Amino acid sequence: MKTIREFLLFGMAGLCGFAVDTAVLYALHEILGPFYARGVSFLAAVLATWLINRAFAFRKRRSELSRKREFLFYLALMLAGGAVNYAVYSWLVISYPLVQQHLVIGVGAGSVAGMLINFLVSRYLLYRFAAGQ
Repeated sequence: MKTIREFLLFGMAGLCGFAVDTAVLYALHEILGPFYARGVSFLAAVLATWLINRAFAFRKRRSELSRKREFLFYLALMLAGGAVNYAVYSWLVISYPLVQQHLVIGVGAGSVAGMLINFLVSRYLLYRFAAGQ
């Protein structure tokens, strides 16, 4: 039951990350193009989700790292799901004119594709210890 709760909170953090990702992408895509802008927007979303996840989804767990090291480790772990996320996004943008016109579709599909991977690496690698252990 605890893992389901964490997954639901992780999903809510993911929705916030999706909003950040999309907002930054749309702010930058005219300047950087849809691929470089997505790299920047992904990094912004990682920062947002790390802050939310450590405060809510995994607040009863700890990483035993300093905040700076924890963020860097989180970023490294999110690159696994991020690679899947970016691959799905890129494929859709290249393959479908509708997605080229509405980048949010690619962001959403990529986010869903990488979410399970990101939850598993967060839960079982970074935040593996229950508070008080």
